Amino acid sequence: MFLTVITHGEEKTLDVIILAAGLGTRLRPYTETTPKPLLAVQGRPILDWIIGALPPVDRLVVVVNYLAEQIQDYLQHQTHIKNWVTVHQAVPRGTGDAVMSCRDHITSDRVLVLNGDDLYSRADLLRLSQRPAGLLAHPVEEPRKFGIVFPRPDGTMEKMIEKPPLDGTQLANIGAYLFPKRVFDIPLTLSPRNEYEITEAVSVLAQQAPFYIERASFWFPIGDISAWHASQTADLSAVNR
Repeated sequence: MFLTVITHGEEKTLDVIILAAGLGTRLRPYTETTPKPLLAVQGRPILDWIIGALPPVDRLVVVVNYLAEQIQDYLQHQTHIKNWVTVHQAVPRGTGDAVMSCRDHITSDRVLVLNGDDLYSRADLLRLSQRPAGLLAHPVEEPRKFGIVFPRPDGTMEKMIEKPPLDGTQLANIGAYLFPKRVFDIPLTLSPRNEYEITEAVSVLAQQAPFYIERASFWFPIGDISAWHASQTADLSAVNR
């Protein structure tokens, strides 16, 4: 799979990073022997749904840690993308640390970063991939549980606030990002959770240049057992359409 975007006479390429190193503690006991990205949804691993929904990309980088050998075995047998590599996150210290660990494996000038337990629409990911930088956002009814993004009239991000004391429908960051390669030059600091957060890099980039908020038409997060069970009967036709 290959994507070439021509912008002012320059060829733009795209790699993708999928964050798949988590322990999946909220899905135990099912994740005691199977990593969360390989739990089956309607007969297919979550990771297979995600990779199948990708726009054309030059290279796939999957960050692994817990039960990494199972994910590597899946990647060896999948037929979606031939050019792939795994990066072992030795000590998981947040999404920012996971992304930064991929620095030496990114060959393109832009990188799409996705959570390894969320299902996205192919159409939404394709639209995001055509931006210079941005993220997918989806309306939520409980904004106090999410990172909430606030767009300007032109669709770029003004700011993002984690779990704000707001009520009513708000636009949530859903963990799908399009970064320029210079994201790897941003020094991250430890958050109050003692982790390096990729959202810090988002805020820095949004201050430097336009960072677009693309409203997702579909999003299905699989963060706990009830969501995983619900995914078995959900309409997921948008994922690969």
